[in-house]
Amino acid sequence: MDAAEEAQIKATHAAALRSIDRVVTETAAPTPEEEAIEGIRGLLAQGQVLVLTGAGISTGSGIPDYRGPAGSLRDHRPMTYQEFRYDPAARQRYWARSFVGWRQMNRAKPNTAHYLLTQLEEQGKLAGIITQNVDGLHTAAGSKEVLALHGDLSRIDCLACGAQETRPSLDARLEEANPGYLQAIGSGPLEVNPDGDVALDERLIRNFRMVGCLVCGSSQLKPAVVYFGEPVPADRKARLNQLLTEAKSLLVLGSSLAVMSSYRIALQTHRAGKPIAIINQGPGRADKYASYLWRQDVAQGLYKLISED
Repeated sequence: MDAAEEAQIKATHAAALRSIDRVVTETAAPTPEEEAIEGIRGLLAQGQVLVLTGAGISTGSGIPDYRGPAGSLRDHRPMTYQEFRYDPAARQRYWARSFVGWRQMNRAKPNTAHYLLTQLEEQGKLAGIITQNVDGLHTAAGSKEVLALHGDLSRIDCLACGAQETRPSLDARLEEANPGYLQAIGSGPLEVNPDGDVALDERLIRNFRMVGCLVCGSSQLKPAVVYFGEPVPADRKARLNQLLTEAKSLLVLGSSLAVMSSYRIALQTHRAGKPIAIINQGPGRADKYASYLWRQDVAQGLYKLISED
């Protein structure tokens, strides 16, 4: 690695840290509930609503969000791509913690909000769902047109040779390589983070044994998700742009849109002159562009919209 490459890596890592640390504050007054319900119902009646979901839709499934009142950023900073890619100790830490956290992520089930979106899709009201989440719960709930913008924790990529593996396959190999590891942690409650790992004692991290790629043997295995500091793949951007073109409006659910990859979706919608509706319990980066800004739990909000339709 030459000096220019190293400087670029450091700059991208620094930008990722700024994104993680971004504080989103109130910039607009919420819409009164009845007005919000009537307005969003009107958008749904027109059809072709593009839904953008964030971590707030999965809190009801036991997966915390990043920036909510009990968000994981209060106690945990997610790893950047640059750390994961270039720091073997960081990868060791991630896989030890993720080996434990995956069990809770894998047990998570869709909640009411996921199923209500499936219902809206079946009624022909949606252009599609774009999710920032990597938990796969929209698909598990039966939604068909889902673009997982930031990938899926259930797949693994080898950074060395590009080979892929399913997460259950890797998990079985990790369990075989680490007999008694889970028992050593104990049975106490562990809070999983949105990126699928948990806090562990440093001794346990050091004792964890990573396995290699099934094809080339490299230990540079990475969940097929977009980390902070990593670009969204080009094919997903192309599909995203297609969905934005086809949509008549945007409905944001459970997201502060703090990261640029999601905030850009709201900006493009606004510039296209299409209405934006937001259902979220806290402030968001695109609130000032919203035609309807409803401070509400996502599941409760969707239930009210559908039950009053």
